[in-house]
Amino acid sequence: MAFLLCSVFATVYRWTFSGLSYSRGYIHTLVIGGMVVAMVIMAIGNNLARGLGILGTLAIIRFRTPIRDARDLIFLFASLGVGVGCGAGAYAVALIGTGTISSAMLLMHLSPFASRREYEGMLRFLLPNETRMEGDVEEILRHCCSSFHMIAMRESTQGELIEYSYHVKLVDPSYQAEIIDRLHEVEDVVDPTLLMQRQTVEL
Repeated sequence: MAFLLCSVFATVYRWTFSGLSYSRGYIHTLVIGGMVVAMVIMAIGNNLARGLGILGTLAIIRFRTPIRDARDLIFLFASLGVGVGCGAGAYAVALIGTGTISSAMLLMHLSPFASRREYEGMLRFLLPNETRMEGDVEEILRHCCSSFHMIAMRESTQGELIEYSYHVKLVDPSYQAEIIDRLHEVEDVVDPTLLMQRQTVEL
């Protein structure tokens, strides 16, 4: 029972995974972890001495694998919870919990819940030290962006050019190409680049 129910969690995790580093070993951990916990609960039963002995044994084990994503931790905790339910013989609780939690996970994955539909990014370009094109650049930013803020400005190529860095929020994703094309048309702008933010990438 623990194997079947934890396999449901593992399958839901695979369907809803959207990170950068997929781990096959973590999928195996979701399944085997629930089975191990079920075995431990069955072994303990109502014996207090066994419980204290297993608690001392687990205290010796050092789990040094870092889990960076809180979502991964919740999946693992859900599998362990299913193992506890199966080991204690509470199959109805384990079945209902698996169905309810899996449905909630799928619903949140398929729905726009908690997602940000704003198109934010980092815009960088170079301008000569003495230029009068700053007004033209700001006009382009006002046209393509709902908001923009300069976050850095530094000298480049021994002070001949100034590198500007802006945090921008585009009006629409279609403006990604337009803002670069319009900056290329400005005479003094050199090497404009736009790095768009993604949910799995930190700027």
